[in-house]
Amino acid sequence: MKTISILGATGSIGDSTLDLIRHDKKAYDVKVLTAGSNIEKLITLATEFKPEVIACANESDFKTLKDACPFADVMSVSDAALIDSDWTMAAIVGTAGLAPTMNAIKRGQTVAFASKECLVAAGDLMMKAVRTSGATLLPVDSEHNAIFQVFDETQKKQVERLILTASGGPFRTTDATEFPTITREQALNHPTWTMGAKISIDSATLMNKALEVIEAHYLFDMPSSKIDVIIHPQSLVHSMVEYSDGSILSQMGPSDMRTPIAHCLGWPNRIQTSGERLDFKKVSEMTFETPDTDKFKSLSMVRHVLDEGQAASIIFNASNEVAVAAFLNQEILFTGIYDVIEFCLDSVDRLPTHTIDDVMILDQHTRDKALNRIKTNNTKVHYA
Repeated sequence: MKTISILGATGSIGDSTLDLIRHDKKAYDVKVLTAGSNIEKLITLATEFKPEVIACANESDFKTLKDACPFADVMSVSDAALIDSDWTMAAIVGTAGLAPTMNAIKRGQTVAFASKECLVAAGDLMMKAVRTSGATLLPVDSEHNAIFQVFDETQKKQVERLILTASGGPFRTTDATEFPTITREQALNHPTWTMGAKISIDSATLMNKALEVIEAHYLFDMPSSKIDVIIHPQSLVHSMVEYSDGSILSQMGPSDMRTPIAHCLGWPNRIQTSGERLDFKKVSEMTFETPDTDKFKSLSMVRHVLDEGQAASIIFNASNEVAVAAFLNQEILFTGIYDVIEFCLDSVDRLPTHTIDDVMILDQHTRDKALNRIKTNNTKVHYA
């Protein structure tokens, strides 16, 4: 049996991972389950899978977990990530997942990686830790998993470009003049994927794609000039790799996160899943468009961020996290997300990023700046 740790078990990626495991329980032994604040769901999952260890973000919840799950040890999320297992799903959203993910990598086993913000904030440090520990890092994001499946490491010098596809989100055809009136509910209504609130807003601003450009840079050691983004509303082609002979290889499949998760769960083999299959008889068209980087400013900002280096990436990510939370709380307009990010990129000092502590210091410094910007410009949002 393959022993499993799931960091972020109560989120959408955790749900999909456990759904795959649920269909073949004899093949997997769930040793560790962690959550942030969704204690009730964590208890439900722990009761079903009987892990050896459960963990949550707040120590004040430890007693509740221990009383409900006496069969499991209770500890912090970072400590739980150090528990030995063959395969870890790192699916904690945001930089909150950085320390646990680094701990999982240090164990030198296989880490399926679904927290792009961690790699954006600490890409150099994370990839160095992967090389040092001998860990295997498998990308779970559908786009990077698609590239991973068709990226020939033996022909790396012949790779002309990586092509990340994007659905375009809910505002692909919306005029930029309407962006200030976009509501929280509209932005959460993604046309293709079912995701958590933060990821849904990132998809609406195309910030998710900007972060994925940085992620691809670190995962595949490719410069910004060799990473393109193209809009593909049908979300059937999940990304592509173009080689020097003109060949473009793509990975296709249904819009179901269980597909890339299953690829990582079974790697280096493939496993049978009960997920939806792509039926070409029902595919009426596949279209591709160049993204409007004036409307979706994150895609133009990310090029400058990558040129600057790690500190700019930390500021880019942290300011976005704060701005998205403010938008969800109706404290800023949809366009205010871009404004906060631009302000922080212009005003936050580029502090050193030599260690994880350095990363977290700059991350917090950026959050403070972003929060102050929102506070000093704060008028509660009211839509006509």
